[in-house]
Amino acid sequence: MAFYYDFSKHKASTQIRNNKARVADNLIGLRAFLDGQVPPKTMFERLLIATWNVKWLGKYHRLDESLWYIAEILSRFDLIAVQEVRADLADFKEIVRLLGPWWKFVTSDVTEGDQGNEERLAFLYDSRKLEFGGLAGELVLPPVPGEDGEPDAHPRQLARTPLMAGFRCSWFDFIAASVHLYWGPGDRENPTRVAEAEALGAFLADRFDNRPTWSRNLILLGDFNVFDRDSQVYKVLKRHGVLFPHEGLGLPDTGAGQEDRFYDHIGYRFSGDADIQWQGAGVIELFDGIYRDDQIQDYQDVRNLSDRPDPEKYYRVTLRRNEMSDHFPLWTELRIEFPDRYLENIANAG
Repeated sequence: MAFYYDFSKHKASTQIRNNKARVADNLIGLRAFLDGQVPPKTMFERLLIATWNVKWLGKYHRLDESLWYIAEILSRFDLIAVQEVRADLADFKEIVRLLGPWWKFVTSDVTEGDQGNEERLAFLYDSRKLEFGGLAGELVLPPVPGEDGEPDAHPRQLARTPLMAGFRCSWFDFIAASVHLYWGPGDRENPTRVAEAEALGAFLADRFDNRPTWSRNLILLGDFNVFDRDSQVYKVLKRHGVLFPHEGLGLPDTGAGQEDRFYDHIGYRFSGDADIQWQGAGVIELFDGIYRDDQIQDYQDVRNLSDRPDPEKYYRVTLRRNEMSDHFPLWTELRIEFPDRYLENIANAG
């Protein structure tokens, strides 16, 4: 759970104090909802990871209570890749404060330019469970060797620079790479997005197969912006050795809009020594647990819904997606303890 302060004290904002009964009731309902959506956290045997594009985190002025709900959702996992963290980190840091002092984070710098959209990528992790391994950096594509004595060419970098960080948990060390691939509105198979997937897949394959690296285990997660479940983006990344364990599970779409979109994904490339087992995966359809259809009356005055031409449509399509996100969190659980395999390797080596 998130680390809540007393609703009546100075740590709670005026907006929270004025609506504390409703906020408390909403948190009770949200916690019960999440209990049925996500497995309970364990000490070390299993690892719960998630990816969540939290829309415009730091740009849109959310209600304070929305930050509390976001913190409650994030608290259910051990490691979360968060996309669309903006330049202003005030809301992000408030969420971290609500999570409790044992929660730590790593963020990238802001990616400048129109395509970068002034976004950061971030990892949030529960330091009671995971140890930051000291590796952190933005993924920069290497120069391409020139032909016939020509100088090396510098490739076009990804629109939003991916973030990589190393972690350890129990017997398992891994590099997590968070991405937010090119959007390209209106194009279901945007060539720039496919080209980014090709460049990313080739880089990761070379780095993890052919070069010294902090760990041979990779977890790739984030917002891939794919429109279709058979997208070329999947095919390109699979060709480079990335596997997606949630495929074929019939999960709900992660896009919270009106169109079917499975934007967000968690993939992996593991070394042969890692005896990792995937235990399950899921998508949290947020608006079944918070900002539900039946809660519209709660926000009539808070957000002046009566001033809108169609209050119900505005609430469902705009308000709650701005308060929470236009993406649903995707999670997966891994069994990461493998002492028997480790000891057998030593015994067999004799």
